[in-house]
Amino acid sequence: MDYRIKAINCVKDTVLPVYMQWFQECNFNLDTFCQKYGDTEFFFAKEIEKGHIYEMGYPKCVCSEALEGGKEAAFCECSRHSMLYILKNMMPQKHIEVEIIETVLSGAEKCRFKVTFE
Repeated sequence: MDYRIKAINCVKDTVLPVYMQWFQECNFNLDTFCQKYGDTEFFFAKEIEKGHIYEMGYPKCVCSEALEGGKEAAFCECSRHSMLYILKNMMPQKHIEVEIIETVLSGAEKCRFKVTFE
């Protein structure tokens, strides 16, 4: 399955416009964005190394398809690609890497990702 395409189709008309608006409200500053919107019901973000490494994720699984059941932890690759797509749209000039730390589908309490900006 091409999780990148699936991820883009999932967030391009829903989550992306909201995050782009929030990012604009924060004067395109990632640290401000994380401080202001990094502790919500659907998203968390914290700075690990200012301007370089962040932990971002979801306090619970937010994927309606995964919540229907029968999905394996590999399906969380879709969430990784969603986060990567959104962040690349927010900051197209940056090289961004997103790694899965742990996910709800793999048995964790929340979905956590390490996000590195170069």
